[in-house]
Amino acid sequence: MTQPDAESEDAALRRRRARAIASVIAAAATFAVAAALVKWIAPAIPTIQIVFFRSVVSLMALSPMIRREGGLKVLATRRLGWHMLRTLAGFGGMFTAFYGYARLPLAEVTALGFTMPLFLTALSIPLLGERVGIRRWSAVIIGFLGVLLILRPGAGELALGPALVVVLGAVCWAIAMIAIRRMGELGESNVVIVAWFSIGGTVLAGALTLFAWVTPTAQQFAILVGVGLVSTLAQLLMTEAYRRGEASIVAPFEYTGILWTGLIGLVIWDERPAPTMLAGVAILVASGLYILHREVVRRRSR
Repeated sequence: MTQPDAESEDAALRRRRARAIASVIAAAATFAVAAALVKWIAPAIPTIQIVFFRSVVSLMALSPMIRREGGLKVLATRRLGWHMLRTLAGFGGMFTAFYGYARLPLAEVTALGFTMPLFLTALSIPLLGERVGIRRWSAVIIGFLGVLLILRPGAGELALGPALVVVLGAVCWAIAMIAIRRMGELGESNVVIVAWFSIGGTVLAGALTLFAWVTPTAQQFAILVGVGLVSTLAQLLMTEAYRRGEASIVAPFEYTGILWTGLIGLVIWDERPAPTMLAGVAILVASGLYILHREVVRRRSR
């Protein structure tokens, strides 16, 4: 290989990584907009109904991809149990996040959502049989100390209750990620995983919505559709980011979501984070980044 060819490849790699970083930052900002729409509509529409509209619109947006891959034939799988676990866990994570957006500052919900890597590390031991060394366990423990600062025990039951629900949702997301990882190891395609979750989430949310339906106004309907469209766009941007760049480069920029939601919450709802929350977020982000670093080191050593 000549030197110009090597330089050309390096330049292409830098451009690819730059696009990946731009995509993940855009995805984080887009998720923040979706969260703001949920918070805006939440006082008038039950949380489960918001989840239903989000699922339906997302399924409609993804249906061309499903048809292109063979339609209903794409649902053929031998991993039904894992798909059911991923659907239930992902549904729980989505519902609890929306529940939190309606009752807590946007940045706090986003920050608590980043506890997912902590639970993912802990749950990978019994569910995937992985070994976790003392360094990652130390990061997990330190991360949970940051969570305690964010939750501020004793600051008020009305705030603590919804916050704990959001943390429970992070556990659900961790279980969903483990199911996705396991299905990937077993050879299940991304299209099959996405299709099962989209359809399963729509059916589950639709059934539960029957017990809490509130007929939306034209404006509320537009916002509900907007939640689905914006969330789908955010998912596509995030997928594009991880398709173009390595996880070790892309993942740290997901934490910009805290900045976006914090800015939106401040401008629209005058949400001002307490100093203890900011300290907890800093500790949580640092522990999450260290866990990611150790994961990269562990994979390279293999």
